[in-house]
Amino acid sequence: MLPCPLVSLSNGRKIPILGLGTSHMGGYSHEAVVYALRECGLRHIDTAKRYGCEEALAKAVAESGVPREDLWITSKLWPSDYGYHNAKEACRASRVRLGVDYLDLYLMHWPDCMDSGRSNREVRAETWRALEEMYDEGLCRAIGVSNFLVPHLDELKEDCSVVPHVNQVEFHPFQQPWELVHYCQKEGIAFQGYCPLAKGQALLHPLILQLAEKYGRSAAQICIRWSVQNGVITIPKSTKPQRIFENCKVFEFQLEETDMAAMHALHDGRHVSWDPTRVK
Repeated sequence: MLPCPLVSLSNGRKIPILGLGTSHMGGYSHEAVVYALRECGLRHIDTAKRYGCEEALAKAVAESGVPREDLWITSKLWPSDYGYHNAKEACRASRVRLGVDYLDLYLMHWPDCMDSGRSNREVRAETWRALEEMYDEGLCRAIGVSNFLVPHLDELKEDCSVVPHVNQVEFHPFQQPWELVHYCQKEGIAFQGYCPLAKGQALLHPLILQLAEKYGRSAAQICIRWSVQNGVITIPKSTKPQRIFENCKVFEFQLEETDMAAMHALHDGRHVSWDPTRVK
């Protein structure tokens, strides 16, 4: 298994470009996490309070025997916990559930703050201030946001002193938000993509099946390779050890530029997850 490349964040921290995503509603497997860490050498795991698997993840990490300092663990703050004091308590609770003293990355999960009494901008700024303080204290080695678009990032940049280190957004062949990618690159924000297989929809596309045959790879490997070859930090979810093993072999081949371009042409704007475009 070839080593996983690292992506440098604006603060000098280095995050593996490939990670293992988790989720709620059947998106977690103890066996798969232990296998990913022990047998595949994965060192980057993405979770969130909302997924309800932080405690289970702590048990899997402990069973794997991988030292904490070798891991990159990301968790996320749900909007019901937004606000200065709530955010700090939620982060503390996530660290307790995960059995860690610090998080490598802590993200605001969604731009809509679900607070009828105050503007989203006001609540986002107040919440971000708490994340900045936890970053300064070393409780979060990096901080960022998820599902934030350019207007959300513009406002946060005006209101904050630490520009987000990461923005995690839906990214796959059918959803290629290049304006946002280029904005993040310009502002020094690492771009991270979730749903790289478009929740399975991309695995059925004729072009991707054709490329899988051409390269002797699976359709999932083609999608993940395309994502990381674009420089996007990628976190495919899987609960099946064999698929995780396949996903980790995407550094053994490279897509030709003509094939990269052909996949770029698949963008049709569809979302398979949340769509934040209407959030002010």
